[in-house]
Amino acid sequence: PECNTIFLLLLVVTSLFSSAKASERNLKPEIKARSTAQDYVPAVQQTGPTDSRKTFNENPQQSAAAQCHLVRCSEGMSDIGSIDNPVKFKDQDYDVLLQNCLKSAALFSDPLFQSNQSSLGVPPDPDPKKAVKWLRPKEITSNAVFVEGTMGTTDICQGQLGNCWLLAALSCLTMHPTLFGKVVPSGQSLSESYVGIFRFRFWQYGEWVEVLVDDRLPVREGRLLFSYSRTSSEFWSALLEKAYAKLIGSYGSLKGGIISEGMEDFTGGIAYSLPVSSRAPRVLWKAITAALARNSLLSCFIHATNVKDIGVVTSDGLIKGHAYAITDTEKVKKASEEVFLLRLRNPWGFVEYCGPWSDKCKDWDFVDNAEKTRLELAKVEDGEFWIGIEDFCRLYNTVEMCSVNPDSMSGEDSEDTVTPSWTLSTHQGSWVPMCSAGGCRRYPKSYWKNPQFQMTLSEKDVDDYDYGEEEEGDDGDGEEDEDVSLVSSVRKPEKTGERKKKCTVLVELLQKYRRQKDKVNFLYIAFHIYKDKPGSLDQQFFSNNRLVARSGKYRSIRSVWRKIHLEPGTYAILASTYRPNQQGEFFLRVYTKTGNIQGFKDFPCTNNYSAMVMSKPVLPEDQYRVQRFFDEKAGSDDRVNAVQFMNLMNSVLEKDYELPLETCRQLIFGEDKGGRGRLNRSQAEKLISSLRNLQSIFFQFDEDSSGTMSPFELSLALNAAGVECDGVVVQLLWERFGAGEQYLPFYGFVSCVARLQVLFDLFESESNQEGKDKGINDTRHLSGTDWCCQALSDVTHLSLCILYTCPLLPPPTHFSIHRGPGSP
Repeated sequence: PECNTIFLLLLVVTSLFSSAKASERNLKPEIKARSTAQDYVPAVQQTGPTDSRKTFNENPQQSAAAQCHLVRCSEGMSDIGSIDNPVKFKDQDYDVLLQNCLKSAALFSDPLFQSNQSSLGVPPDPDPKKAVKWLRPKEITSNAVFVEGTMGTTDICQGQLGNCWLLAALSCLTMHPTLFGKVVPSGQSLSESYVGIFRFRFWQYGEWVEVLVDDRLPVREGRLLFSYSRTSSEFWSALLEKAYAKLIGSYGSLKGGIISEGMEDFTGGIAYSLPVSSRAPRVLWKAITAALARNSLLSCFIHATNVKDIGVVTSDGLIKGHAYAITDTEKVKKASEEVFLLRLRNPWGFVEYCGPWSDKCKDWDFVDNAEKTRLELAKVEDGEFWIGIEDFCRLYNTVEMCSVNPDSMSGEDSEDTVTPSWTLSTHQGSWVPMCSAGGCRRYPKSYWKNPQFQMTLSEKDVDDYDYGEEEEGDDGDGEEDEDVSLVSSVRKPEKTGERKKKCTVLVELLQKYRRQKDKVNFLYIAFHIYKDKPGSLDQQFFSNNRLVARSGKYRSIRSVWRKIHLEPGTYAILASTYRPNQQGEFFLRVYTKTGNIQGFKDFPCTNNYSAMVMSKPVLPEDQYRVQRFFDEKAGSDDRVNAVQFMNLMNSVLEKDYELPLETCRQLIFGEDKGGRGRLNRSQAEKLISSLRNLQSIFFQFDEDSSGTMSPFELSLALNAAGVECDGVVVQLLWERFGAGEQYLPFYGFVSCVARLQVLFDLFESESNQEGKDKGINDTRHLSGTDWCCQALSDVTHLSLCILYTCPLLPPPTHFSIHRGPGSP
């Protein structure tokens, strides 16, 4: 009775889990990647989000299994993750929580970002008088408002947190009402329908995420501890900062950063650096003016040569290593001279430039009053000031730009501000140690295992002599993996008649979730592009072929990008970290001009295991051994159980290759179709022969005869066994059977083969072709690859394996798999 109860409980749990997953999934397309060199999975063209999650998990390090679920947007609804239908961060629904609070007449208190030291993420002050209190705006000032008047750059002042990079980006955002409305939804107030709940939206790796917060803010000695508004009664900027801190993990996680991070998360655009010295002053002024006209966000900073220089105020009143927002450009006349000006803002809200054309400079005495009124010149210490372009180029080093539209990145002035037709392909991926984290080209044995993505270019759009944009993504400081001479040189024709048109491509690689609680830990990342060829892109390919483009040196920043021009053809983009076996997740997006295609080549899983391994005859000595063992040990049904089979197998195999009980149960599960959990003589003979053949294959990759092999060789070993799998499937196998280990033992290899064989058998046994073609919902075709991914990650299948192999449970007399909308 106890066993039957467990059996029923397992069925109920798996049924409920499957139903819950089915109802949870929103119907939305997902991107597939080419995750290993020989395993081609296409990169599907996409203009929206690509992550299969409906909500963000508390632990952002997701299993690769999540990438195997594919869902599609239902009719009449925006894609999940779009600005109109953002992902609900940690599954908090604004409308539901708002109505609950209104009904109960209670103010919202956020249980997921509580008012405590953990949310602050900074050490407490030892002075009791400086203890932090969490107060709501109306507890700080009686006339508190969400927004006073209109939103502007002076609404944001930096508090006691080193996050000028974030606040400078936010200052830029206030200059663009449309973009600002995406981040700060309208209709929020501290008076009407007020229950202490507010919402903000941020772009996160291909999708918009809505973050909810309560309005309790950290206060020390009666003043806001962090961001505040120059208008003491206004609180929108402080609440937005809290929402971003919740998204990242804590306020302390916001310490230190580059402006491009904030710019991208406020717009979803691509951020990049432009060295001030790369343009003549007036050419740079025109480029900045054009970028602002295209709704780009811009900022700038002065390099600090060392740590001690950070925060040092120069004689001109400027701060080294500090982020400034560029909010406007203008031309004024001083007598007969035309002066080109930039308007900048210091997020501190004070400490201003004091050189020519600063607020109190006498240069303004020669400018017409009407002009000064038009420019809203204010001679107050508010952190905002004007500076001439020549002085700007002399004093500043770098301009940071963030463009929603790739055309804005050209830096050229244009009257056409209409967004052109571009194709955007987005891809989610991960680096898994000992599996798909192959490192840079200094590690040739593992480099080829890094995630790869296919890109096909066909429509030419630019003459190949125009290559200036390729150098905009400055390499900067970083790690060089090999001699740059390995990059194929591009020959530029000297004669006009010989010029060939090429295809414009913009590629950006972002690493995900590297700001965690109290630390920032960016890996050194880069991408490389190779001219593709039919068949495998294996170790030999990468050793013999030069790359055609790259992002530059490996850099320890969130994103690297490059705008390049390539000849028509098919290419492979390989994303990697500098060192192998560094775990991380990434987001890759590729912009191409309309007409170009990105990754539509299908790569199904294939299974020739029977022909390659199982077809070989049983050795006479093995046949004799099986017969003698069965005569002595078999039960009345002339079968052996898992323990007996393990003893039989380990008497055949060498000591370093012996199999544990669990692996033997998996082998029995794959061979015994009746669900008895026991083997007859012919089945045992068949498995012994197969295991000898697998051992021979394993020997090829066991270089030091230790009974183990490098997990990077798993896919090659599977190929030798006749099983060719997509890289995502191999990654799932490794996470299931070897994660955390440095080496793969023989029994782990056998477990991978056994599990794959069962999955292939299940897939092929589906008699209804329509049912086989339909996967986790009725709108999606699943290949063998996708079905295996779904099965490997589905709890129902795991439970079936438990039911078949658990010695405490009687085998069911009959099993039928219901293929509803939530399971294959």
